[in-house]
Amino acid sequence: MAFVDQAQVELKAGKGGDGIVSFRHEKFVAMGGPFGGDGGHGGSIILKVDEGLRTLMDFRYNRHFKAQSGGKGGTKGMTGASAEDRIISVPQGTIVSDADTGEVLGDMVHEGQTLLVARGGRGGRGNIHFATPANPAPELSENGEPGQVRRIKLELRVLADVGLVGFPSAGKSTLLSVVSNAKPKIAAYHFTTINPNIGMVRLSDDRDFVMADLPGLIEGASEGVGLGFQFLRHVERTRVILHLVDMSGIEGQDPYTQYRKILTELEQYDPTILERPQIVVGTKMDMPDSQENYEKFVSEVKADSGLKFEPEIMAISAVTHKGVDDLLRATADMLDKAPVPESYKVEEETDAEAKLYKFEEEQAEVSVDWDAELDCWIISGPEVEKLAAMTNLQREATIMRFARQLRHMGVDDKLREAGAKDGDDVRINNSNFIFEYSD
Repeated sequence: MAFVDQAQVELKAGKGGDGIVSFRHEKFVAMGGPFGGDGGHGGSIILKVDEGLRTLMDFRYNRHFKAQSGGKGGTKGMTGASAEDRIISVPQGTIVSDADTGEVLGDMVHEGQTLLVARGGRGGRGNIHFATPANPAPELSENGEPGQVRRIKLELRVLADVGLVGFPSAGKSTLLSVVSNAKPKIAAYHFTTINPNIGMVRLSDDRDFVMADLPGLIEGASEGVGLGFQFLRHVERTRVILHLVDMSGIEGQDPYTQYRKILTELEQYDPTILERPQIVVGTKMDMPDSQENYEKFVSEVKADSGLKFEPEIMAISAVTHKGVDDLLRATADMLDKAPVPESYKVEEETDAEAKLYKFEEEQAEVSVDWDAELDCWIISGPEVEKLAAMTNLQREATIMRFARQLRHMGVDDKLREAGAKDGDDVRINNSNFIFEYSD
């Protein structure tokens, strides 16, 4: 199965149910009055973390999600049925952002964590709510509020305590296969690993941690060369980095040169990555020239005054298992002291939900423009478009109420300032609601 770590989906929450106009008709009940109930709430769309998922493959072919609408109100003041929320499962480590604004909505890292991403519309009010002393029998009701429509971007960043980085064929997959039950592909050619592999490592002292074999990096990876930065993002999640360097020299590459090139790519992508605890691991120590190359490498690293940190250096042979246990113990000790990266910290869900309401309030503005092609004035704005959608055009009373609301919002004044004349057609954006302007 291909590894998919980015996806963009379109969401449409459910519309609220329509309120109705109804009157009480019962024997011996004089002037029964309004009795129309409210519509039910539309279903919201909620993301939920499922630790059984490993990729965003489910969103590769299914990119449109829609929640059900609420039920219509009933007589006797009965409220319509509310629709169930649409729950969409995502893997751990998914960052959710608004595709249009780029705003990060949530960081999904905990099993069972939920995030409201598209709010369902509230049900429209029935005429039972519009009774007043001046109008005890109103023929007023509301249509349901439209559900929120939103495009979101999902970006998966693999959750692992330890990340293996290094040039292709540095021995990352071999090490992971030796220390865990993971079965990564191993072969004698570059870029054997093209997808992150994850394994659980358990030590004899019952400590354990998650290790990720990240695809090989090469010079220019931070600019998109090779596998590019599509997998560099996964390094951000790791708390400890094991930087594997091939000591065999069979590739004709100097170990120290390879080591510095990888550091450069990591720093160019995100300088804070080099602040993470790191162990430099010399691999393939079972090869003939490895010991000599390792000693030279250690001396070059210690003599390098350009390094911003002094790394711990260890040597292993994954084939013979030499030094592997010592490396795992050192890694576990380092994890015990390693801080939790900022990317793990999640906003409170209530704040994320509040953003959805604030998003509409901030844009409650009305604009008036002339459309020469349609030969009419166009009124646009989230609030006025929502009011139009919730207006029951089948009843004159609700149309008159909508006209008063437009006047209260200053639409009449804006049309007059824009140069509208008596008899001009006016249209509410994204609707078929057209009326004639009269000053």
